[in-house]
Amino acid sequence: MSPPVPRLYRWIVTPLRFAVQAFFRRVEVVGKEEVPMDGCGLLVSWHPNGLVDPGLVLTQFPRQVVFGARHGLFTYPLLGTALRKLGTVPIYRAVDGSGGDPQARRTQNRRSLEALAAEIARGSFAALFPEGISHDAPHLTEIKTGAARLYYRARQLRGDRPPPVILPVGLHYDHKQLFRSNALVAFHPPIELPPELDVTPADDEPEDVERERVKQLTALIESTLREVVHATDDWRLHHLMQRTRRLIRAERARRADANPGRTSIGERVVGFARVRKGYYEMRARDPEGVERLEERVAAYDGDLRALGLEDYDLDRGPPLVRPWLAILLVLQSVAVFLLLPPIIVVGFLVNLPTALLLILVARLSARLEKDEATVKLLLGIVLFPITWTAAAYFATRAHDHLHAMYPALPDVPALAGLSVFVLAALGGAFAIRYLGVARDTARAVRVRLTRRSRWVAVQRLRVERARLHDAILAMSEGLDLPGAVAPDGRIVRR
Repeated sequence: MSPPVPRLYRWIVTPLRFAVQAFFRRVEVVGKEEVPMDGCGLLVSWHPNGLVDPGLVLTQFPRQVVFGARHGLFTYPLLGTALRKLGTVPIYRAVDGSGGDPQARRTQNRRSLEALAAEIARGSFAALFPEGISHDAPHLTEIKTGAARLYYRARQLRGDRPPPVILPVGLHYDHKQLFRSNALVAFHPPIELPPELDVTPADDEPEDVERERVKQLTALIESTLREVVHATDDWRLHHLMQRTRRLIRAERARRADANPGRTSIGERVVGFARVRKGYYEMRARDPEGVERLEERVAAYDGDLRALGLEDYDLDRGPPLVRPWLAILLVLQSVAVFLLLPPIIVVGFLVNLPTALLLILVARLSARLEKDEATVKLLLGIVLFPITWTAAAYFATRAHDHLHAMYPALPDVPALAGLSVFVLAALGGAFAIRYLGVARDTARAVRVRLTRRSRWVAVQRLRVERARLHDAILAMSEGLDLPGAVAPDGRIVRR
C-alpha cells in the first residue's frame, strides 16, 4: 500500500495546480494508466524548462511525489520554504560551486540520495532529472549516475518487498518561454530491466561490480529518455522535422478533402515522434536519399517562410480571408488595429513597472538562466494582482477629485476602480499576445491582397508539397511508426 498523502502536501499542490493551469493555455496528460497505483518507484525525465518541469510533474502525477532539487534553490526565501514543506530533498553535487570541499559535497550527495531512497522504500514515488541541470538543447545532455544509484539503493532498502519501478516521463512544450502556451505530460510504461540489471545488490558487493551495473542502468535510462523526449541532433533538424510533419498533415487533409482543425500538442508530439523515427531509420538504410530529401524539405520550408505562408495556406487562405468572409476580415482589422491598442496602452502603462521589476529581480536573484522564468512566475502570481488593485485604488481616488471639479460626472467611484482593474488585467493579457495577433491579421490581409500576384509561386509549392509527401511515404514504407493516421489526416495515438 502507498503511504497516505499528507494534508499539507495537498494544501500546497492544489493552489500550485491552479497556477499551472493559469500559466499554460492547456496542459494535456497522457499515460496515467501506466502509473502503478500501488508500490513505489522513480520518475525520470529530461529537464528543458527550469522549475516549470517539476511543477508540471508535481501537479499532474496522480500520486504523491518527492523531488530531489538542486540545493541552491533552497536559498530562495519563499521557494525554499515551499520546497521543504513539500518534502523536497536538496541534492548536492561534487561539481557545484567554485569552492568548498568536493569530498564533503560527495558525502552530502550520498545523504541526499539516501533520503530519497528511504522515501521510495516506504512506498512513495521520487522524481529525479538525471541531467542535473536545465538546458535549451533539443536533446538530452549528459546523464548522471545518480538515478541508477538511487534506484539500487531503494531496492536494497525495500528488502523482500516488490522492487520499485523506473517510470520515464516526457515533458513537451510548444513555446516554453511564452505565457499561455501549451504543454504535454506523457507518462510512459516502466522500463523493462534485463535480467543482469533486475537484481538487488548485496551489501558486500564488490565496488567494481556495483559501478558496472550502475553504468549499464544509466545507459538504459539515457537511451529510453532519448526516445521519450524525441531528441534530435540540433535545432535545424528539429525544425525540418516539424515542417515535414506539417506538410504531410496538410497534404493528407487536402487529398481527403477534410478539415482536421488546429493541431493539438498531443497530436503534434505523436506526429513529430513518427517523423523522427522514420527519419533515423531511413537515414540508416539510405543516407544519401535522405540527405537529398532533407535538402528539398529545407528549400520548401525557405520558400514558404519567404512568402509568409504555412502549409495549409497553399490550399485555402486563413479562415478570415475567404471572399465570403471579407467583411469579417475588415472587422477583425478594425478590432486589432483600432480598438485593442487603447486597452493595450492602459495595460502596458499599468503593468510595465511591475514587469520591469520582475525582470530585474529575476536576473539578480536567479543563479541560473533557467531559474529566471520560475522566479517571474512565482512573483508574478502575487505582484500583478497587487498592481491591478493599486491602479484601481488610485483610479477611485482620482474619480473623487474629478467629481468635485465636474459635478456632472456620475458619482460612482467604485465603477471607475473596477473598470481600471479590468482594463489593467485585460490590457496586460492582450499585450502579451498582441504582436502575434497583429502579425497574423496583417498576414491574412497580405495573403488576400497579394494572392493573385503570387498564384504561380503558390501553385509550384503545392506541387512540391505533394511530391515531397509521396517521396517521404514511399521511402518510409514498411516502417513501424508511432501513432495511426486518421481519415482526415490527423495523427492519433494507437
